[in-house]
Amino acid sequence: MLNMDKTNKSKKPSVQPQKNANMAITAKGLKFMLVGVVVMISGYILMCGGASKDPQVFSYAIFDFQRLVAAPLVIILGAVIEVIAIMGVFKDKKSDNEPLNK
Repeated sequence: MLNMDKTNKSKKPSVQPQKNANMAITAKGLKFMLVGVVVMISGYILMCGGASKDPQVFSYAIFDFQRLVAAPLVIILGAVIEVIAIMGVFKDKKSDNEPLNK
C-alpha cells in the first residue's frame, strides 16, 4: 500500500499570543472619537427649536440658516472626524516597539 504520513493530518497549527499585542485604537484615536461625538451632538442641538408657542400658527423659524445649513454641516463634520478617528493610524508617544534611548 501507500506510505502515508499521518503526522500532518493530526497536527493542528498552534496559536501563540503575541507578547506586544497592541490595541487597534490608540488613546489619541479615542480622543478623536469623543470629539467627533461631541461635534455631532452639537449639530443636533443646533437643529432643535423653531417651534411656535401656538400650534395653530406656522413658524418660519424652522427655515433659517442655522437649521437648514449650519446644523447639517456640523453633523457631517462630526461624521468625518469619526471616520478619521476610526481609520487613521495614530502613534502614541510611548511605544513598546521603539528602542530605549540611553
